[in-house]
Amino acid sequence: MSLTTRMEDHQIAVYLAAIAAGALLGWALPGQGAGLAGAINPVLGALLYVTFLQVPAASLVRALRQGRFLAAVLVINFAVVPLVVAVMLALLPADQAIRIGVLLVLLTPCVDYVIVFSGLAGAASDRLLATTPILLLAQMFALPALLWLFLGAGLAATVRPGPFVEAFVVLIVIPLALAWATQAWAARARPGRVLAAAAGTTMVLLMAATLLVVVASQVPALTADPAALADLAGVVPFYVAFLVVMAFAGLGVARLFRLGTRDGRAVVFTGATRNSLVVLPLALALPAHLALAAAVVVTQTLVEVIGMLVYMRAVPRLLPATPETANRPETST
Repeated sequence: MSLTTRMEDHQIAVYLAAIAAGALLGWALPGQGAGLAGAINPVLGALLYVTFLQVPAASLVRALRQGRFLAAVLVINFAVVPLVVAVMLALLPADQAIRIGVLLVLLTPCVDYVIVFSGLAGAASDRLLATTPILLLAQMFALPALLWLFLGAGLAATVRPGPFVEAFVVLIVIPLALAWATQAWAARARPGRVLAAAAGTTMVLLMAATLLVVVASQVPALTADPAALADLAGVVPFYVAFLVVMAFAGLGVARLFRLGTRDGRAVVFTGATRNSLVVLPLALALPAHLALAAAVVVTQTLVEVIGMLVYMRAVPRLLPATPETANRPETST
């Protein structure tokens, strides 16, 4: 049995080990946090390149034609999630930095490693992959309006749009273009097929590397101010509650739109996973008196990573495959 196969068979153990190693590295070398943070986008971009490479370009176009699935994804992220967050906001501490950090991260749907985690849980990751440009563009426009609604015009104006544009180019456009170029090369030449096959074996390793770098880069920020740790600990139950609520909310939306098993699992994942890696630069760009918001975002990242490992086992049980739903086709609209 090859090393790649063994890693795939023990993915959860590999990911937990990567998180632990990242936490230890961040604690042992706190001065390296900034340098490691700079490695997040390159590693994540490589992971998404490999992810995009597994899905033929034609299937992305077909996936966008599935109207009910796309509608369910938009409803769960831009109707249900804001309602859930509105209820949570009433219970959050009054500290503006905590509130803006929670809002930044919970109001923005994930466009990166959700594809990998959902695929590992048997979800329709190809269709979810096709929605990523739409989700990123939609949240770029929706976030300012939602922040204004929840916090008022003054605080909403402090969030800069630049990191969203950068994330769209670095994490979506470039990896997708490279993946399509590789697919075209593989269709014409043997070296291209060898490269595509070799890249496909790195999925688990790249996911582990992403988790390690993210955790290692952010642990110093979480431990730098001991006085803030109590505030950060106070938001953890909200993040855990969000994951629990969104699992059942996603199930409800999937049933409302009469989706099959794989599509329904994808809706659950997209509703629960948040865009922490993209909004972290937004939080870091806030004024000094709101600096705690970045740590609030990082805390969500750590909670969500553990949550996704649970989701990989729990969502298939929540939405088990049945003869009636496993491969239910959707008429294109």
